[in-house]
Amino acid sequence: MASYRELLQQVKSEIEEVDAKGAQELLDSSVLVDVREEDEWSEGHIPGAVHVPRGFLESRIERVAPDRARPVVLYCAVGSRSAFAAKTLEELGYENVVSLAGGYTDWKRNGFPTQLPVGLDPEQRSRYSRHILIPEVGVEGQLKLLASRVLLIGAGGLGSPASLYLAAAGVGRLGIVDDDRVDASNLQRQIAHSTERLGDWKADSARQTIEALNPDVEVVTYKERITSENVDRILADGWDVIVDGADNFPTRYLINDASVFHDIPVVHGSIFRFEGQVTVFKPNEGPCYRCLFPTPPPPELAPSCAEGGVLGVLPGIIGSLQANEALKLSLGIGDTLAGRLLLFDALAAEFSEVTLRRDPTCPVCGEHPTITEYIDYVEFCQGRPAHA
Repeated sequence: MASYRELLQQVKSEIEEVDAKGAQELLDSSVLVDVREEDEWSEGHIPGAVHVPRGFLESRIERVAPDRARPVVLYCAVGSRSAFAAKTLEELGYENVVSLAGGYTDWKRNGFPTQLPVGLDPEQRSRYSRHILIPEVGVEGQLKLLASRVLLIGAGGLGSPASLYLAAAGVGRLGIVDDDRVDASNLQRQIAHSTERLGDWKADSARQTIEALNPDVEVVTYKERITSENVDRILADGWDVIVDGADNFPTRYLINDASVFHDIPVVHGSIFRFEGQVTVFKPNEGPCYRCLFPTPPPPELAPSCAEGGVLGVLPGIIGSLQANEALKLSLGIGDTLAGRLLLFDALAAEFSEVTLRRDPTCPVCGEHPTITEYIDYVEFCQGRPAHA
């Protein structure tokens, strides 16, 4: 039985795809169809597109594209659903169908025009009034945040403060990937949870806290550990930024490779005892995690917080810095930490910075990559040969 990734690759080999620039050149002569869901469409779409959700494509496409000889351009969030939709239209007899590779996410990254909701309602103007006062944000920036999508890996020490500040800022959709339950030992630092939720899934607990904080935010939970088998499915939901709060090396390397494969920036953070670090790994604009750490350190040199401890306030500081970077990426303002590693020493109350450079020999993001699909990350991190 073929996996989702294998099936998607097969379909993409059988259809025609265009990049954002190619799609823009086709707009005047084509029917542009957005196959995303209603909530995605309302958060922003390509001007001139008609909305036909993927689940209704077969029954509604003839209304918007009655001429099967006229070109049709399909798009979704990242180009996966539109690929399957293109295959479907070809089977229905449409003669010239293309799918936008990278989808709406890539369209926005290229700076092409998007159509956002008309404005903020009175309640939103009140809630986000301090953002609106900032010239670099304003109403337009707030609308961008409401249309943005951030995926958090982990709802623990780093994911808790990051998720709360992103929600408070009005990030429209937050995804939370976590397969752990709330434990009493978490409450010293994981502020998204509470005593009354001991034993609950962390993803559900964080969702309740976020929804109570800001009803504008849609929370999508994945109560599973992110793995090579499910990472493509999760990323296919169309995330603009990944906030990495993982506490283990296999997950960090997996997220790094997936971000390069999918061209999604990662805001990385890590903590231990009194020290923390933050950086941004932005594909094609700076180094990736493997450029910084080609191989993981031996386990005895990299104990976890459960083994070595962590000052309770430290995750709040680092997680807030991660939220700051995610907001800048979503708004397209400021200078991100791409190419820079920010270090914080809580005992000395000192920040320092290290310049990071892209490794041209990196096996994932280098000039001649040798890792082009997911590997066995557990074996890799244990120092054994990793197999694709």
